[in-house]
Amino acid sequence: MKITFLGATKTVTGSNFLLEAAGKKIIIDCGLYQGKALEERENYEDFAYNVNDIDFMILTHAHIDHSGKIPKLYNDGYRNPIYATKATCDLCSIMLPDSGHIQEMENEWRNRKRIRSGKTALPPLYTAEDAIKCLEIFKPVKYDEIIELDKDINIRFNDAGHMLGSSIVEIWVRENGKTEKIVFTGDLGNNDIPLLGAPTMMENADYLVMESTYGGRLHIRNDDKAEIFLNIVAETLDKGGNVIIPSFAVGRTQEILYEINKLKEKRKDEEFTKKFEQLMKAPVYVDSPLAISATEIFKQNTDLFDEDVKQRIESGDNPLEFPGLQFTRTAEESKALNESERPSIIISASGMCEVGRIKHHLKHNLWNPKNTILFVGYQAPGTLGARIVGGEKKVKIFGEDVAVNARIEYIEGYSGHADQEWLLNFVYSFINKPKHIFLIHGEPEGQKILKQKILETTKIPVTIPDYGETYELNEKINIISKVDRFEKPKYLRLEVIDRLATLKEEIEDMEEMIREDMFNEDKTDEDIQEINERIKELERQIVKIIS
Repeated sequence: MKITFLGATKTVTGSNFLLEAAGKKIIIDCGLYQGKALEERENYEDFAYNVNDIDFMILTHAHIDHSGKIPKLYNDGYRNPIYATKATCDLCSIMLPDSGHIQEMENEWRNRKRIRSGKTALPPLYTAEDAIKCLEIFKPVKYDEIIELDKDINIRFNDAGHMLGSSIVEIWVRENGKTEKIVFTGDLGNNDIPLLGAPTMMENADYLVMESTYGGRLHIRNDDKAEIFLNIVAETLDKGGNVIIPSFAVGRTQEILYEINKLKEKRKDEEFTKKFEQLMKAPVYVDSPLAISATEIFKQNTDLFDEDVKQRIESGDNPLEFPGLQFTRTAEESKALNESERPSIIISASGMCEVGRIKHHLKHNLWNPKNTILFVGYQAPGTLGARIVGGEKKVKIFGEDVAVNARIEYIEGYSGHADQEWLLNFVYSFINKPKHIFLIHGEPEGQKILKQKILETTKIPVTIPDYGETYELNEKINIISKVDRFEKPKYLRLEVIDRLATLKEEIEDMEEMIREDMFNEDKTDEDIQEINERIKELERQIVKIIS
């Protein structure tokens, strides 16, 4: 049995793994890289394997960083089954075409620039129509059902508690007269996600491939996150401002709707009641066609909700519905939200502010100190959302500089990923511990911390693989080969372009800080002269590079 790591290695996007076992080749996940420009360019690279040699694909869940390259896989000739839970298949039926539409829009923008500079137009990574076509090879399965892929390979999907339909996948392989099991966690849930149950604990595995998004930190245990949410909203509405919530269309949006609905049970005192009534009077807009469709899919898969939520639904209290909730389906309805003077709450995708309607809402609301931008999900390094949360005073949106004067808030506790404590608890839950653990889907520093914790507490060997490494799964784990990510000259060129983009942002930040210093009474003429000399030196270095 061999495994090759072809994505989500020392980063949190682009999940793609190749398992070779019992004479078969199986792909686990096929996701898009998102965030950093250098990584996103990798989406256009050829697959590191011959697509026609792949026998099966297993999809752990519908998030685009796990599913988003499936249309490209299909376009390249893959026609064998893709196994996923029914809810994952349902969500992919809206998320993949939506991703295709985004690919087309972004490609159109890039081609306009290419044509103006005399270059040839290029096709998109894939289209919405391509994404619809690939759905024909999806095979929906149920949780806890053992499926025979081949006479020597069986699989089972277990609830990962991360999003609707998300799965931990067990794979049993009979090879050389013995059966071994490898477990892929996909993304593990945060154990207290509204609507969903906790992740399934595993009893045994020979090998474990585990996500590590929050491997280096603990979430703030935020039992009062709904009340914090209410206070932020009430304070903003009091000032006559809007609350803009960049939210992932699938998962976070539905959880926020659930929390708003559940607030009425919290307290009955006068202060709380006043704030709650204020919230209920304000319009709450879900401004994302994808989120609207996803909410409908949530309503169609209530059998996957936790027991408390099921009981609410049976009693007639649907947690995804309440007075004041409105869905804006068309672009015209979305634009009208920014023309309204009535304070409101706008929940809009994307959660990291990279694409979609949220960018328009930020452009119209970020500059106004009356408004609040409320983040409730992970912000990948390099994204617009990460820059805003990180404290940047000015950001570029649609080519225009926008001042960040709005109140910026981030509520812990809405994360869809297990933190360090629950990742460790997942490892501890094994009665028969894995012989080896591979950590994927995480940033390097967090992975190193988690690796050390696992080694200290369990003595289980841990590997943090690099891109393209193939490991033979025997008593002793060995790297037997490695796929180069890029040809070196091409990689260096891409890296230079990425560094230039970063440098441009840093110079803009520097300009703003220096302008502030010019009017700082504490700065002496000597201080200003020193700054002037440093700028001269920077000019000399730039001239040296381009001459």
